Amino acid sequence: MATENGNLFLRDFRPQPQLVVTETAVPAPRFPVIDAHNHLAEPFGGGWDKRPFAQLIDHLDQAQVRRYVDLDGGWGEAILQQHLALFKARAPARFHIFGGVDWDAWPAHGDGFGEWAARRLRVQAGWGAEGLKIWKPFGLHVRDQHGTRVRVSDTRLDPLWATAGELGLPVMIHVADPVAFFAPLDATNERWEELQAHPDWQFPSPPFPPFLAILEDLAALVARHPQTTFIGAHVGCYAENLGWVSALLDRCANFYVDISARIGELGRQPYSARRFFLRHADRILFGTDGGPNPALYRRYYRFLETE
Repeated sequence: MATENGNLFLRDFRPQPQLVVTETAVPAPRFPVIDAHNHLAEPFGGGWDKRPFAQLIDHLDQAQVRRYVDLDGGWGEAILQQHLALFKARAPARFHIFGGVDWDAWPAHGDGFGEWAARRLRVQAGWGAEGLKIWKPFGLHVRDQHGTRVRVSDTRLDPLWATAGELGLPVMIHVADPVAFFAPLDATNERWEELQAHPDWQFPSPPFPPFLAILEDLAALVARHPQTTFIGAHVGCYAENLGWVSALLDRCANFYVDISARIGELGRQPYSARRFFLRHADRILFGTDGGPNPALYRRYYRFLETE
């Protein structure tokens, strides 16, 4: 708490806003919902692989979520097969399960890893996978057979992206992270408290690539594969700069974005966000990344439907 000389520790700062505003309750969405970015198992989805299936359906019905994209298959083929059996097989019109890439296999396949990953994607599609999930270790941690960090635009992976396009499988891609995670952890970092609590979320350069270098590699990848649909997770992986994301959407007709886990960034730039939504209304997907949580869905509905 406050010390004798009037100082206050940041960890003790608990301001109570005095702004008086109307609170709008939106218990149900205006339209049926397709959740294009979510999970069902731990750590992000709530452990529904171990909970009653009927309760899961009830939660989705409460929130009027008609279709649900589960990205957990991106963690491994065993999880993909499990979720296809647990969810897709029991409600095939409700759930859509994405597959993934086993990056740990790169050293074993060397420069032929892209062809191998493409073959595995065909196998996953045969099982029932309806998309490909790429997560942020790609561009940050994934290394090739020489121990060199693999860039997002690495051409050795072209067979994988081309195969996704050929099969009509969208690629949900999350590279980098909030910009502040790449900035120095000093008094100017807007996520200082968060990074103090999670020091492993910091990606200083060096040794990691600069944030914009990763994003420019993403743009190059999307442009190089116009026949493949890419969905940039979390507002195109750069919610802090809607101008940059908008320019990529204008430049590449195969690029889409979702809004999952980024209403905080969108909410603090309301006018720019509204223009962004109106300009790209047919390229923005709904998602929460917070599991099938009716209360969380209502928070998103309130955010999206309140003037």
